[in-house]
Amino acid sequence: MEYKRIEIGDSIGFSTVIDEKFKTSALTVRLITELSGETASEDSLAMSVLTDTNSKYTTIAAMSEALTELYGSGISSFVSKRGDLMISGISASWLASRYAIYGEDIQGSMLEIFSDCLFRPNVVNGEFESEAFAIAKQELLDRIDAELNSKRDYALAKAIETAFKGEPAANRCYGTRRTAEAVTSKGAYEAYKRILSTARVEITFVSAEDDPSVEAMMRKGFAEIDRHPADISYMSLSPLKSEPASVSKEFDVNQCKMVMVFKTDCTDVFALRMFSTILGETPVSKLFRNVREKLSLCYYCGCRKLITKGAIIIDSGVERENIEKARTEILAQIADMQKGDFTDEDMENACLAVENSLDQVGDTTASYSSWYFERLCEGKIVTPEEMAADFRSVTKERIIEAAKSLKLDTEYLMLDREVKE
Repeated sequence: MEYKRIEIGDSIGFSTVIDEKFKTSALTVRLITELSGETASEDSLAMSVLTDTNSKYTTIAAMSEALTELYGSGISSFVSKRGDLMISGISASWLASRYAIYGEDIQGSMLEIFSDCLFRPNVVNGEFESEAFAIAKQELLDRIDAELNSKRDYALAKAIETAFKGEPAANRCYGTRRTAEAVTSKGAYEAYKRILSTARVEITFVSAEDDPSVEAMMRKGFAEIDRHPADISYMSLSPLKSEPASVSKEFDVNQCKMVMVFKTDCTDVFALRMFSTILGETPVSKLFRNVREKLSLCYYCGCRKLITKGAIIIDSGVERENIEKARTEILAQIADMQKGDFTDEDMENACLAVENSLDQVGDTTASYSSWYFERLCEGKIVTPEEMAADFRSVTKERIIEAAKSLKLDTEYLMLDREVKE
């Protein structure tokens, strides 16, 4: 495997990952902007509509047929949130041309489709074509509505909104139903042009062999855009509130949700990750073994980390009468780790869990693309093997210091409605 990255324009990075084992190739363009509640919906829709049609294949049916003829190749858009940033873009994958039965140039045809989707979308009279836009807009509204139906995800979103109030990270990358309903096809097209002009761009090409035409296509496409990239920061620690915020709301739910957000100014990211893994990210973690299994205080109790914001989130599904007991025990488990009450076996289990995850990097083209983008965001390009060694080098003392740095910032409770007599 060979990784290489170069700059091909103003704030435009181009990375290649060459691994001979692949029979497919993949190209991903990530457009990185600061997340804004005012523009999240139109930015999301601007990306969503790009890959359903383009200036050549002007209907969804025509695009689908073209991809099917190219041995089931695929192209799609994506939108996600990373701290204060919105990561949006398009990605495509296809069978290497050497495997074409009749000698078709699969890669050449897919690169043309990709270029048309990104740089020459389906636009009519200065706005996205109405039918394709309407379908993308309805899909976005359905996605927003589905969040409320997933009570755990909704509680997490509301906790994050409270914890990072006043910061870009408080916003959702899809916006709200109100902002999504207000987006027009013209507004989404204007957002598309703004994103291409102002975004930090990271392009990743993963294949069995290099192809200079991919870089040439990207250089040419972005050279035709009037670029004014905005400054961004991949890491933006969130300040701790002077007093923890506490929010509780009643919903028509059978199971209460408790989300606790802790903040830290610790910059030892490997120690923080080891702490989080030991505390609540595996079936042998302290939260799972003690809060869920031993004491039966909740249906689930897990831990996740937002390293970019300096936050650790613990969420649980719990009966109303067990909320206080669960809260007390969760805090007790953290206090135990701050005192060093975890074993070498706990550390070994955490390392094994991390290594199991790292072993999967490189199994697919997408995993390579995601891996090297994340390492770029963190400021250090390393291989999975090198990262595994970094985890193995974390000492108990470093984990204790990371644990001690945690402070409760926010608690969000989704409560079941109490029956009034």
